[in-house]
Amino acid sequence: MYKKEKTENLKNNIKYLIKSRGETRLSLCNSSGLTRTTIYNILEGRVVNVQQSTIRKISDFFGVSYKELETVDFEEKEIIESSVSLRGNMNPAAVPIIKESLLIKSFDKRIGELIISHPLTYYFGVASNLIGVLLESDMGEANESGDLLIVKKGVSSSNGEKLVYDIKTERISVVRGSDFDSDIFCIIGDIVEERFNG
Repeated sequence: MYKKEKTENLKNNIKYLIKSRGETRLSLCNSSGLTRTTIYNILEGRVVNVQQSTIRKISDFFGVSYKELETVDFEEKEIIESSVSLRGNMNPAAVPIIKESLLIKSFDKRIGELIISHPLTYYFGVASNLIGVLLESDMGEANESGDLLIVKKGVSSSNGEKLVYDIKTERISVVRGSDFDSDIFCIIGDIVEERFNG
């Protein structure tokens, strides 16, 4: 009974977190490294015992504790926390700061790994899977060396500003839209905040 309860909680939490964080099943799969079949089987209730490594990948993606993912009702918890004060009662998210020159080498690493090996900054807001990209060269007129871009890693369908890596020139740039040639660009993710140097 206990396993069934944990699995049900896990399923409900994943559905809620996908919806409340503006994610999709596909973005979860792409960013966490899990297969679509794995995610769909959990969400359709076809799995009774989910592997700890799978739960950990999902919890890393959403920036939550993997134990909470199985035992806490996130929807209920967030409703209670947001009703405590008008602005909510959230802890800031720890965000690893990665230098522009190390970005591609670090791209496949999980946030948990990057937090241990890089300096941190904090993001106040609802988001997960965040990295800070410290620019080491000027990028057009808008951003210059020393600026910090807070980026939500992964591919999304939003038309907002994205940080992309040009494979041919080996440089990063900011672009708008959602339709990119994967032979030319590697999408780092959506820019959620810009912090200007000085």
